[in-house]
Amino acid sequence: MRFGYILSPDSQLGEGEKVFAAEVAARTGGRFIIEDYPNAMLGGEVAMMNDVKLGALDVAFITGAPLPKLLPEAGVFNIPFLFRDAGEARVVLDGPIGNDYLTKFNQTGLHALAWGENGMRHITNSKRPIRTPEDLAGLKLRLPQSDVMTAGFKALGADVQQIPFPRVYGTLRGGSVDGEENPIATILSTKFYEVQTYLTLTGHVYDPAVIIMSADAFDALSEADKRIFKEAARLAGRQSRKIASEVERTGVATLKANGMVVIEKVDKLAFAERVAAASPEFEKEFGRDEIEKIKSAAAAASQMEGPAAEAAEPGRTPQ
Repeated sequence: MRFGYILSPDSQLGEGEKVFAAEVAARTGGRFIIEDYPNAMLGGEVAMMNDVKLGALDVAFITGAPLPKLLPEAGVFNIPFLFRDAGEARVVLDGPIGNDYLTKFNQTGLHALAWGENGMRHITNSKRPIRTPEDLAGLKLRLPQSDVMTAGFKALGADVQQIPFPRVYGTLRGGSVDGEENPIATILSTKFYEVQTYLTLTGHVYDPAVIIMSADAFDALSEADKRIFKEAARLAGRQSRKIASEVERTGVATLKANGMVVIEKVDKLAFAERVAAASPEFEKEFGRDEIEKIKSAAAAASQMEGPAAEAAEPGRTPQ
């Protein structure tokens, strides 16, 4: 079975794929072999989602930003500053809300196996330090194919362009856009530091990822094999979270060593207040009750202490 994703083999998605492949092979006695297709070898994420839906691709690890192209309701997770940190988001996605969305994916013509993680997204650019929302005014910023994130950054004053991930590095190098935003692990694995000067640690969006499988391929499995694939995906998702957390903690120093200027102290409240201008648009699309339900679950997660919180995000200090 072919397994596609857009990042490198040593990225958070790639490390998840390795776990998935190893678990499937071991638990099925080698009856199923997972072939690795990293670095957008099979196309961008929208293309891969379509291929999985059509049965032309067996499995893919898709990040959160383009998921609304498959399931519009999933765009709610693209709302900037919906979650305070990854720990909150993981608790929500591992609970009833996250399970409900996995079920919704299953109604789109494919099968969602498990949640994984891309990471907290931060802003990079080649023009100037970004310290306040005003600094984004007029900045040509690449965004993923997410209308929700586009609405949020337009509220911040950026000149936004939706560009598929495989084209981002070349677009930045050519100077037709000034910046982009991605998790630390992605910025490192794709070497964006070679074409970007400034990094601002906004943590503006928690970007999940989901392992999806062709419905034809999944339905052809025995009940025992279905359980194996789901468990392998759960462990793969956990591994992607582990890698994303580790790089979030250590990667900033690496980016500094590669010449990036890092703005660590950010008034997130000022950014969030500016994004609030797009709230009516978000509420119209997803429903105010749904957004508040997610925010309430996130707030409850932030109060967690002890083992539950540690399981949600290894190394996270409960607040």
